[in-house]
Amino acid sequence: MAESDRQPAFDPPVALASLSGKADAEWAKHGAEYVGAAFLGGIALDGPTRAAARDLVDRDRTEFLPPDPVSFVDDQLAALDAAPLRGGFNVRTTALDPLARAASVCADHGAIVEINAHCRQEEMCAAGAGETLLRDEQRLTEQVRTAAETGAAVSVKVRAEVSGVSLPDLAPALEAAGAEYLHVDAMDSEPVIADLADATSATIIANNEVRGRESVEEYLSYGADAVSVGRPSDDPRVLGRVRDAAEAWFEEVELRP
Repeated sequence: MAESDRQPAFDPPVALASLSGKADAEWAKHGAEYVGAAFLGGIALDGPTRAAARDLVDRDRTEFLPPDPVSFVDDQLAALDAAPLRGGFNVRTTALDPLARAASVCADHGAIVEINAHCRQEEMCAAGAGETLLRDEQRLTEQVRTAAETGAAVSVKVRAEVSGVSLPDLAPALEAAGAEYLHVDAMDSEPVIADLADATSATIIANNEVRGRESVEEYLSYGADAVSVGRPSDDPRVLGRVRDAAEAWFEEVELRP
């Protein structure tokens, strides 16, 4: 493994990864002492994705479906303004106007807007959002550019092991469009992080099965700038282990000749 000479993305270099319909401001506050960032959401912004979210609810998945999703983003981020972490919001959309409005809200709060090119639920993909965007570079980069033009910091949540998609090939186009962060669900292909670190200078947040020292050191050694915790993000024991491992790794790197 080639160790990264990058610096931590935020302090501590750990993020809470969004859990659809569960990751709200209170969730973020509960984990604040362990992380430097929290991605709330996901939230469906436009008609097709909101219809898909309702279909997901009908089969017993949890989704945020407020009457006004952009106002919901604003209210949730406002609740985090005094929290000791950087807020972010994971969004799903097929339309650019609601994306621009949500991104502007994120910019107002100094938060990151995260474009969801990750969700693989059939309903969301059929709507043209989530993982579908990974196979449509033009649409995905258009979303990134639209969000970045508002002045918001932009993250793109992506997934490895999507047939026909090379994340290292896609990453430079996302960076050129304005993506500052790539939040990568590595699946069972952890070495893709090293390929991405070689392909882009965007900040890489590695996700998937981050539980403690071994997983943290693997991802950071491959070149990630930070890691994120998903399903056990409400477990302080896991968050404490991950935080301690990430901080220790960067401290050790700084001490090396």
